[in-house]
Amino acid sequence: MVCDDQQCLPPTEVEFDFNVIGVSKDNGVVTEKVNKEEKAPKTAEKEENEVKILAKADDVQEKEEKPSEVKVEEAEKIVIEDSVGKADDHIVSGSDTPKEEIEDVQEEDNSLWAIFVAGFLGGLAAIFMPCIFPMLPLTVSYFTKQASKGSGVGKALIYALSIIVIYVVLGLIVTVIFGAAALNALSTNGIFNLVFFLLLVVFAASFFGAFEITLPTSWSNKLDSKADRGGMIGIFFMAATLAIVSFSCTGPIIGALLVQAANMGELMGPAVGMFGFSFALAIPFALFAMFPSWMQALPKSGGWLNSVKVVLGFLELALALKFLSNVDLAYHWEWFDREVFLVLWIVIFGMMGLYLIGKIKFAHDSALNYLSFPRLTLAVVTFSFALYLVPGLWGAPLTAVAAFLPPQHTQDFDLYTATLNPGAHTSKADDSEPRKYGEIFHAPLGLKPFYDYEEGLNYAKKVGKPVMIDFTGHACVNCRKMEATVWPEPDVYSKIANDYVLIQLYVDDKTDLAEEDQFYSKYSKKDIETIGGKWSDFQASVYNANSQPFYVLLSPDEELLAKPIGAIYDADKYAAFLNSGLEKYKERK
Repeated sequence: MVCDDQQCLPPTEVEFDFNVIGVSKDNGVVTEKVNKEEKAPKTAEKEENEVKILAKADDVQEKEEKPSEVKVEEAEKIVIEDSVGKADDHIVSGSDTPKEEIEDVQEEDNSLWAIFVAGFLGGLAAIFMPCIFPMLPLTVSYFTKQASKGSGVGKALIYALSIIVIYVVLGLIVTVIFGAAALNALSTNGIFNLVFFLLLVVFAASFFGAFEITLPTSWSNKLDSKADRGGMIGIFFMAATLAIVSFSCTGPIIGALLVQAANMGELMGPAVGMFGFSFALAIPFALFAMFPSWMQALPKSGGWLNSVKVVLGFLELALALKFLSNVDLAYHWEWFDREVFLVLWIVIFGMMGLYLIGKIKFAHDSALNYLSFPRLTLAVVTFSFALYLVPGLWGAPLTAVAAFLPPQHTQDFDLYTATLNPGAHTSKADDSEPRKYGEIFHAPLGLKPFYDYEEGLNYAKKVGKPVMIDFTGHACVNCRKMEATVWPEPDVYSKIANDYVLIQLYVDDKTDLAEEDQFYSKYSKKDIETIGGKWSDFQASVYNANSQPFYVLLSPDEELLAKPIGAIYDADKYAAFLNSGLEKYKERK
């Protein structure tokens, strides 16, 4: 599940085949070669398209003076235009509303900006690592001792630019190796999420001093010898030497950043993240070369540099749990419920606070004789955050971090939901009402949703209420944020619980469909074998949308009552959306 601040996108798997039309050199006869055998039976529509291709190729051949120069681009265009035309003509099932009126409501994509900011913050943190901070005055003094100030500043800028180039190239290499499709697939793949979890735990252990992640010493020695050449090439190798020597400190930060970029699924995410990281890392080398007097304001190196590493280790350990939670939710292992997640976070941040005040020490820590003001302030913030999480063990929504926690409905002991609006959902359906797939889901906020579209629709016809479809996902952070911050508002909750029949369709659920329910999608051209695949295909084919959350209001006869929307964190606006659907339903009724 790939998310930014407004929406989440599921990964897309595409199976494809294509026809190659060639001209034999001996007699000029047009022949067709099929690259891949189609999984689905050939339909009349496909046969018609193939006839069009061959016919078009024949027409083009007749116009050419030489048969060997047949142009097939025009023939290929027929199929593309035919496919696009069908998509544009698609309408909502049971409704006369053209699909172009059901626009996929998406905010401007800010994913790359989020990755850049994360990289920039990682670069700032890397500056204060014991592998880099002590090198600042040494490197800057090299440039300030040049023949002229202008020459020194120029070389420092080249040095900074070299740092940026080295790390951006690293990001591009990751992009080329994996590609966009693979990066998207990583987001909900169980094996990769487990690998990410273990990888971040290893990085955290490295920061705690269990071992150091280093590159071969011969690499740094070789680069250092090339740096003695001088000139622009020598400066570039100086920057490369810095990257190699400091890898034991920057490696875990870079690794966590690349994991985050891969999990967001953006093609250029790794390169953009590395640009943000290297840009922040290069800034002090350039600025201090321009203004050497600023160096006097820097704190002296000491044991506090190692403390920065340890604090980052605690943060990486906390971040690792999110990847483990994603796998647990998608595959319904039910090992990692909300209270288990919260207990681990409370312990991690509690221990981080104890470390900051000197009550916990690692083997490579120096003695802490007194608490500095920055250290005391960070300790207060850390302890406060740990205490803020404690009420969540009894079901408090913890709205500030709700998007990162497992959903509320995984909580076994939940006093908050029990007192939110007792009995509000009882008018919608009694407990004896069947719920397809209900045994593997737990509803948020004590609601009683349906998990199958046809089942929910039939019940809506029975009770005469409109339908609210919630296209959601187990790993959708924006869905959890909506359920934790907007749905509990009284005006919103009462409408969802009492006035609508709620149908929640999880697009990333990995549970296999019964064999008789599996099918081949004419829309996506792939086999649908899981519950998530079924609802993802349904959302894309009917509503031309693939982001979550996505809310659709329908009458029981499937007429659209309001323009579908995505995440809206303003409860009043969301309540107005629900009201508009109810008013439209009353008018039509």
